[in-house]
Amino acid sequence: MKLTKDQKKEASQKLAEVLKASEFIYFTEYKGLKFTELAGLRSKLKAHKCSYRVVKNSMLEHALEQAGITGVDAKLFAGPNAVLVTKGDDPIGPAKVLVQFAKEFPAMKIKAGLVSSQWMAPAECENLSRLGSKAEVLGRFVGVLYSTVSQSAAVLAAPVRDFVLVLKALEEKKKEGEAKAAA
Repeated sequence: MKLTKDQKKEASQKLAEVLKASEFIYFTEYKGLKFTELAGLRSKLKAHKCSYRVVKNSMLEHALEQAGITGVDAKLFAGPNAVLVTKGDDPIGPAKVLVQFAKEFPAMKIKAGLVSSQWMAPAECENLSRLGSKAEVLGRFVGVLYSTVSQSAAVLAAPVRDFVLVLKALEEKKKEGEAKAAA
């Protein structure tokens, strides 16, 4: 069923609102993929609070314009497009899923990414996917902070601990000397 001009405008406006609300957007080419494969990709992306939809180029172009997103490369509108829009705050998780899916199904091609209002080339999206997720990076950071604090505490406690050990050794030596003298 063909959409009327008003329906197209409404759909474009809804897409523009979704694009505005999203911090991270990835654009892919899906040509050659089966519906079941795309359904599998969508299910993997649900864990990352993402939606993946096929969009007509004209509608995508108008939606990007209405959303105020500038700097769009004209190559983006060559061929069929699908848009990954995330509601989460982690750009790395969805990028990992896309890159892994593209390795499994070579028909999938990442065209571009828009992360925090910064356009990314396909290679940059792939590099982004190699980073750890937000939780992993925060975990490493906490580990580094903890080790720094614990090492500092150990260094500061060392002189006191060593002094106590010396006093204990002197006390034991004195007791041994008294025991020999008494014998």
